[in-house]
Amino acid sequence: MNSDEEARRRRGRIFVLAYPFALLGICIVLNVFVFRIQPPEIALPDENTVMALVAAAVLLLINHTWLMTTTELTRGRFGMYATPEEWRASGRKREDTVREGWDELERRHNAHRNTTENTIYFVFVASVFAIVSPPVSAVLVWIVGFAVARLGYTYSYLAGKDGLRGLFMSLSLLCLFGIASGLVLGFLA
Repeated sequence: MNSDEEARRRRGRIFVLAYPFALLGICIVLNVFVFRIQPPEIALPDENTVMALVAAAVLLLINHTWLMTTTELTRGRFGMYATPEEWRASGRKREDTVREGWDELERRHNAHRNTTENTIYFVFVASVFAIVSPPVSAVLVWIVGFAVARLGYTYSYLAGKDGLRGLFMSLSLLCLFGIASGLVLGFLA
């Protein structure tokens, strides 16, 4: 490996290591200076928070349906099946499927896995955030922003737009970190 390649890899490692800390720093600044996170007041969520949670839930369900549907359409387009039993019943063999089919199915599986992983954390932190009486502006940005960013992530992943996918992944992480840091800041205040 030449020195230019090694320097590029080193810069890449530094970026990967610094990336979550940079996002967290942005979230802390926004939570302190824009949203003015206060000590928590445990209570049932207000109407605006519930509406934001409902909007996010509906958007995330749309996103899931989109991923599920495009996965099945890809299987159908390339004559692929989900289980060994379906393959046997079809009379087709896995090795008969063209490489493009496997690549497209993998793309959809990866998008679905990433979305599921992020949504698990979102549901947990958003549920706690909703009961600590957060500012409505923070609720709208962090909770609804996460769901919108996930839709953008799905679109860009399925369309093969890597730069846009990275942007939407960063925005969804920013929202997750925003909720989590808002909780921590509130309890430290």
